[in-house]
Amino acid sequence: MAGENQTVVSAPIAKKVPVERVHHGDTFVDEYEWLRDKEDPEVIAYLEEENAYTAARTDQLQPLRDKIFDEIKARTQETDLSVPTRLGEYWYYSRSFEGKQYGVHCRCPIDAQAEGIDAWTPPQLEVDTSIEGEQVLLDSNVLAEGLDFFALGAFSLSHDGNLLAYSVDSTGDERYTLRIKDLRTGELLPDEVVGAAPGATWSLDGTHIFYQTVDESWRPDTVWRHRVGTASTDDVKVFHEPDERYWVSVGATRSEKYLMIWLGSKITTEGWVLESDNPEGEFRVLLPRREGVEYSAEHAVIAGEDRFLILHNDVVDGVKAENFVLAQAPATDPSDMTILIGHREDVRLEDIDAFADHLVLGYRRGALPRLAVWPLTPAGYGELTELEFGLELFSAGMGSSPEWEQPTLRVGVTSFITPMQVFDYVPATGELLLRKEQPVLGGYNAEDYEQHRDWAVASDGTRIPISLIQRRDLPPGPKPMLLYGYGSYEASIDPSFSVSRLSLLDRGMVFAVAHVRGGGEMGRLWYEHGKTLSKMNTFTDFVSVASHLVDAGTTAPDRLVADGGSAGGLLMGAVANLAPELFAGILANVPFVDPLTSILDPSLPLTVIEWDEWGNPLADKDVYEYMKSYSPYENVEAKDYPPILAITSLNDTRVLYVEPAKWVAKLRATKTGDSEVLLKTEMSAGHGGVSGRYEKWKEVAFEYAWVLDTVGLADK
Repeated sequence: MAGENQTVVSAPIAKKVPVERVHHGDTFVDEYEWLRDKEDPEVIAYLEEENAYTAARTDQLQPLRDKIFDEIKARTQETDLSVPTRLGEYWYYSRSFEGKQYGVHCRCPIDAQAEGIDAWTPPQLEVDTSIEGEQVLLDSNVLAEGLDFFALGAFSLSHDGNLLAYSVDSTGDERYTLRIKDLRTGELLPDEVVGAAPGATWSLDGTHIFYQTVDESWRPDTVWRHRVGTASTDDVKVFHEPDERYWVSVGATRSEKYLMIWLGSKITTEGWVLESDNPEGEFRVLLPRREGVEYSAEHAVIAGEDRFLILHNDVVDGVKAENFVLAQAPATDPSDMTILIGHREDVRLEDIDAFADHLVLGYRRGALPRLAVWPLTPAGYGELTELEFGLELFSAGMGSSPEWEQPTLRVGVTSFITPMQVFDYVPATGELLLRKEQPVLGGYNAEDYEQHRDWAVASDGTRIPISLIQRRDLPPGPKPMLLYGYGSYEASIDPSFSVSRLSLLDRGMVFAVAHVRGGGEMGRLWYEHGKTLSKMNTFTDFVSVASHLVDAGTTAPDRLVADGGSAGGLLMGAVANLAPELFAGILANVPFVDPLTSILDPSLPLTVIEWDEWGNPLADKDVYEYMKSYSPYENVEAKDYPPILAITSLNDTRVLYVEPAKWVAKLRATKTGDSEVLLKTEMSAGHGGVSGRYEKWKEVAFEYAWVLDTVGLADK
């Protein structure tokens, strides 16, 4: 094994230990399964040898990495404040400080003399002046002292604002320790819960906290009730879900009248409800689960009556409401539903938020997320108004508006070239009041850049949306490009601004997003047509997008790099096998490249709940054969591959490090040609990678330097 400071000139070669995997009469010989045992010193030594090799092979890029890091740092207002949010008698906000990795949560008193809209106009806080009455609620930098990894889970205030429940993960394995702080004294209460999932929900009177724990597969499966001031051994189990396909969560309605327990598989939902002022009462089912039916519910007061507003995808008038409908029902009988907004093939309903005198509807149309405000009148409902922002591509979403009665709505708007803008929308007048725009230092001008929508056509005739972002002053002809894709779990890759991305764009690179099937950009069927036995569409869509961009002269194979992480890393592994000739390089973050081995093992984290996404290869031979046909690891062939950089984390509980480790080992042993395959393992991080903003910037700089070098832009 290579010494720590020794220059490694030859790539590590993992030993082969054949292990047979037999299912449905098929035998697969896995030569690298031995890498799964991270307690084995030989496995750790191999990963460290891979790290040393990657470090040696990318050492010449250190000056470029330093430059990109400095650019990100120079463009970021490191000492900054978020826009304050009013809750009760305080304005709440977070601070960041130059030189500090993590945020600081604070509050200051409201102006008790202010009236009307003025009482809801956030104070203009300055970063370099002291704030009268400021109270530091939680300083994550203090909590993170001495830790290699830090993540804040819960941050939940009691309704009277006196107690703060928060939780910390210090290893990256997503198991948190929950504590309670008395904000009147600054003292930590003796209460401590070890091994909780991230969230915490208060009862209305602040006497109890509800939280979740996870099972051996990291699935949140149990809700507990903790009485403040008692030992965690006295906590009461209030809900347990034995079906391994379902994840459990707990929260409250926006009105705070009800506590809600939600359980969901990938295709089925069930809600349980309890009055928040009766924390020791029994939760009751809202609507019993029915396989394949998803729903969410929000409490609203309509014309003086308690109602539940229910988004669901059940059958309506004999037709499955794939893109969801909005219904209302009496709180006393949630099954007595009346449709408020019917099904549309071009609009996917996603969220409904209720306030005392209006509703806010979140939905997507034309592959973009949108918002509409719906006033409530004494008789019922007013006229729905969609918010307009004057951008071709954008994302609009609800910001933090925690009060039930308030005359403003916090709204966030961004695009690929528009830094995040925070508005307060005034429903009574239609005004959009700009409260803050994300600062980008160094003279950023959005007019120097452009964003466009393009479309590729898949082999089955489906039009695939593409987002393209570049500088306006680029010369004509094929350009270096980073093509990003995800395409799973109905997750949408919506327009968002990135400070770090400017380091690519300003060197002449185009950033593109392939909005492939399996995501949610174009509605529920877009997702349905890229999962289970249609999963190949995700991969072939990405190849169709790459081919379209090459054929259109936008880029060329010798300057096109593909990029994806997690399930998007599965996409990267699949396209590496399908069309290696289209790409100059492939960047794969925490890549899910050995999916069949994982989904065949119910003891692994997340496996059983994933069967609704991929199918169950244990029970179904067709699913087994289909997954085997696209599994990146099992389809590595003796052919030329482009350069590949795989990045993973030793403590990742979602996509285990062993998947990219096995993939890289097999690629190196099997492929032809002289392209380089690199593996970088973070030895103290989880699924989200390293913690701390400076460490994350270094990680981005590492990846971007490799990308720029791959397309010949390292010296730009």
